[in-house]
Amino acid sequence: MSRGIRNFSIVAHIDHGKSTLADRILGHCGALVEKDLKVPQVLDSMELERERGITIKSQPVRLIYRNGGGGEYILNLIDTPGHVDFTYEVSRSLAACEGALLLIDASQGIQAQTLANYYLSMENDLEVIPVINKIDLPTADIEGVRAQIEEVLGIDPDRAVLASAKKGTGIDATLKAVVERIPPPRGRKEDPFRALIFDSWFDSYLGAVVVIRVVDGVVKQGTEITFMSTGAKAAVATLGVFTPYREDAQELAAGEVGYLTAGIKNVRDARVGDTITATARPARHPIPGYREVKPMVFSGLYPVESGQYEALKGAMEKLVLNDPSFSFEPETSAALGFGFRCGFLGMLHMEIIRERLEREYGLRLISTAPSVSYRVLPVDGREVEIRNPSEMPPSNRIEGIREPWLEITIIVPDTYLGGVIGLVQERRGIQRRLEYLGDGRVHVFYELPLSEVVFDFYDRLKTVTRGYATLDYEFLEYRDSDVVKLDVLINGEVVDALSTIVHRGIAARRGKDLAGKMRGLIPRQLYEVVIQAAIGSRVLAREVVQALRKNVTAKCYGGDVSRKRKLLERQREGKKRMKQVGKVQIPQEAFLAVLKRD
Repeated sequence: MSRGIRNFSIVAHIDHGKSTLADRILGHCGALVEKDLKVPQVLDSMELERERGITIKSQPVRLIYRNGGGGEYILNLIDTPGHVDFTYEVSRSLAACEGALLLIDASQGIQAQTLANYYLSMENDLEVIPVINKIDLPTADIEGVRAQIEEVLGIDPDRAVLASAKKGTGIDATLKAVVERIPPPRGRKEDPFRALIFDSWFDSYLGAVVVIRVVDGVVKQGTEITFMSTGAKAAVATLGVFTPYREDAQELAAGEVGYLTAGIKNVRDARVGDTITATARPARHPIPGYREVKPMVFSGLYPVESGQYEALKGAMEKLVLNDPSFSFEPETSAALGFGFRCGFLGMLHMEIIRERLEREYGLRLISTAPSVSYRVLPVDGREVEIRNPSEMPPSNRIEGIREPWLEITIIVPDTYLGGVIGLVQERRGIQRRLEYLGDGRVHVFYELPLSEVVFDFYDRLKTVTRGYATLDYEFLEYRDSDVVKLDVLINGEVVDALSTIVHRGIAARRGKDLAGKMRGLIPRQLYEVVIQAAIGSRVLAREVVQALRKNVTAKCYGGDVSRKRKLLERQREGKKRMKQVGKVQIPQEAFLAVLKRD
């Protein structure tokens, strides 16, 4: 049966038409009913995906394709995200496939994520089929893109499929290429059951819903299974496939993609990347080659109402099952109370996770300044990893600090090359090489500190290139760096949630900008509010929010001046006492201010 199965993903740079092509393929194979045809981006099922126009979660779907020769094939399609922050989702999808459609916009050509996804497919030993999309556009340069496919990817340009997902052109040719070029799964039904978990989520009624690719053997309802990494055991309650709706199945055999439930209530038992096997006849080895991921950006998430702490904890435990690249651990802040230090793959990933927690679980959250992990070498010689600025030891106890660096790839029209070079040099970047692609575009390779990418680098890059630049990055290594902890003090008290770690060379400018922004965001009180940015005991910037003042002498119509002085003195003493006992309420906008720089 596996001879008639093809498992493939669609990978591309963001906005090159993946979701539209997926819709057309579903429609061509008869998987959509009439009401679905009126809704674009069928596989983008989350409201957040439709609002932002991006794919966040990989989504599998089982299709029946009948070619002109009378053959019938089962196609398991997995739609994938395109933004660099969700490369992990792409790697999960590719681990379950034998081939990939590499979608290229006919008017934009090969972009940074196109290259990254191509290399990712090669690492997984997949058959890559280039598809030139949007050939109906007036600006389409089909021959130019063919040349790029040959020069940059090293693929025969005659093997590229021409398509227009919007117009429905070339869909059958694309599916024929999938059937003819992508090999069938290699697993055997006779071998012991093994399956890769490549996605999962929590259902309030069913427990953990586990999406699997069966590599070997067969699994049926009632089969007792074992999770090889944790040793947890459970009996399969339901099996099924996505068509794209859930559809029950009696069994899943080698090469098939589907889902199972087993009444799993402990979400840690169903880890993405784990191998499932049958308890009675277990496999000897887990499925190899699955890539672990580590968070790159860290930020604190705190409930606005302290009573929502347990609700936030439960929501995060369910969300981490669906997105294992997200991590969290408890932490306490003097300013914000009890919360969690969370790890993300990037700034967009951080925004998406927060919005999902607020929308799907009805929470109101405050996020602290994002930071990256630093490796600090104290004077006692024991290296420690710092993810939170509040964990930073005093400067007199630090021997050295190392920060993470990235290798970034930027593809940009040569018209905007000067602006890109200026931006990257401003962010402490080191240029490694520069290649002209021959069509008026430049491929630039830089090394850049991760901390400089965290703060609005992507937004600035789009600004200086008018949206034409594309970016991809990979972790490189930790390097020695001269960084310091920048504190924000409100009336002499450190607000730990606003502390950041910055390079010493920009600390003064950053402190001045931050204090100025805070002055405009903190509302006036009945007493004076002093805002300071400092490194240790050295104050770099100072701003004052003037007190609200009541005119206490308004009712004094003439009389001795000492009467007015007495009233003003009493007012001054009262404001001093209020300043000692008063607590300044810092709005959420103030915490968000540290995310941006002018």
